Amino acid sequence: MPNTKLAVRADETPWTAAETKEVRAELEADLTRLRGELDHSARELQDLLRDGVDGAGNDQADVGSKGLERDAEMSLAANQRELLLQTEKALERLEQGSYGQCEVCGEPIGKNRLMAFPRATLCMTCKQREERR
Repeated sequence: MPNTKLAVRADETPWTAAETKEVRAELEADLTRLRGELDHSARELQDLLRDGVDGAGNDQADVGSKGLERDAEMSLAANQRELLLQTEKALERLEQGSYGQCEVCGEPIGKNRLMAFPRATLCMTCKQREERR
């Protein structure tokens, strides 16, 4: 990691090496876990698609059930991909020294918020503004 100080709010103490290491370890563990889950979901989805949805001998309930299962698996995979991208992005910001800085206003996000949700990219004010839209 560069010798850059990570952003903190005025009422917070600077990031310690131990805190930074803890966040990095959590993000790296998440990255490994998410890659494994995404691989598993891809295999499950591939099996569902290989089996087909409307094969011979399937009644409407079977077709509907397989369709719902496929849709759920696709949704799960999309969510896992999004979390994976967010995690990779957080690790990049940590590496570049821009971790903890709001992507909209540039103000510090806050250590407590980042310790609770290490992938956060917005400060509370900008996040609340985004959710109201």
